[in-house]
Amino acid sequence: MAQTDFADPAQPPERGFEPSPAGKRPTDKRLVVSIHDVSPTFAVPIAMLAERIEAILGGPRFAMLVVPDHWGVARLDRSPAFARRLRAWADAGVEMFLHGWFHRDASDHRNAASALKARYMTAGEGEFLGLDAVEAEHRMRIGRDMVEQAIGRSVAGFIAPAWLYGPGAHAALRACEFALAEDHFRVWQPATGAIVARGPVVTWASRSAARTASSLAVAAAARALPDWMPTMRVAVHPGDVTKDSLLTSIDRTLRTLAERRTVSRYADLVTEQVPS
Repeated sequence: MAQTDFADPAQPPERGFEPSPAGKRPTDKRLVVSIHDVSPTFAVPIAMLAERIEAILGGPRFAMLVVPDHWGVARLDRSPAFARRLRAWADAGVEMFLHGWFHRDASDHRNAASALKARYMTAGEGEFLGLDAVEAEHRMRIGRDMVEQAIGRSVAGFIAPAWLYGPGAHAALRACEFALAEDHFRVWQPATGAIVARGPVVTWASRSAARTASSLAVAAAARALPDWMPTMRVAVHPGDVTKDSLLTSIDRTLRTLAERRTVSRYADLVTEQVPS
């Protein structure tokens, strides 16, 4: 998708989140929603997804995962209009996470397990899977500085592209003292290792018909499952807007889960550590 820059955007609507009537949603069951791959490259689909999610959830109670220089061709500090849009979203209450630096995996994976993950779990975008601690920390620090300059506040944490971390990335997370991190199956505090949420992320795939069908089936199962999981995480990506079937599933999933759960921020999870 070609890089797109916004004209000077208006502030997002200041709509407060309307809590549900007492007893309608169990307060101990949470829904956490995020938009991945936030970059000037995907300015239009990101805006579409943000508007859609805000309308369903009743307010800007979701997170954005920001890539400072997507694939080396879309630096945030060279896209001032998009940076202003990010700050407007942050001012409205959207949580902002650092999401890698390039979002592109250029590592030579000598470890067999890492090579399999890089090949089958992501389309060459597991940037932090093969980095050593020094390079991982460097990218985290310069990425955090760039995003924080844009949004005018601290980031909420770090989430690796494709949710893939190698040993170097884990060491760098601790050194950089990010408040929160997330992978496919948990949210944790890097400084202490305390886990604040467990369970897989519901997400969608647009790269192939088979992946799309599989992700639609998983989302349908998530809607039908009993509410035994304390926290449900839902993540969307810019490519999701390219298929009507995915958008329909996203809408249905968010509405269904939001009716049964308290829509929450990642920061709300910190007080609810779960046993290791």
